[in-house]
Amino acid sequence: MSRLGKFLALSASERGSLLEAAFWLGIARLAILILPFRRIAPVLGRHMATSPEESGMAPVALLDRISWAVATASRHLPWDCRCLAQAIAGKAMLKRRGVSSTLYLGLAKEGEAQLQAHAWLRCGERILTGRRGMAGFTIIATFAEDGK
Repeated sequence: MSRLGKFLALSASERGSLLEAAFWLGIARLAILILPFRRIAPVLGRHMATSPEESGMAPVALLDRISWAVATASRHLPWDCRCLAQAIAGKAMLKRRGVSSTLYLGLAKEGEAQLQAHAWLRCGERILTGRRGMAGFTIIATFAEDGK
């Protein structure tokens, strides 16, 4: 089955989520390419704040759908959708629904002098984007709507 056939076979809700994720991934990628991070950061939330970690903040089905849509759209778009763009897109989708989340930025040292960066998104107890490899990173910044 072709990509278009697979897309059309999805439910209207799934298609809408994929299109929304593609939109936010495009906006995030464009912002990352043309804006310095100091201009992007205020949109992500309050610096060094975290959202609550209790479960029940948002329906599990909503979190699953957003996580799936961002991951799926990022694999099929013609531009690069790495961890930061995915975290920003997921955060925008949650914010649009009034759900608070925390975007994490981390660093890890690889080899003698090379640093690796990673971003991930958490809502409640769940990691929505960037789960793979996040354990090896030291958190250097967080951005959230609701501070603790």
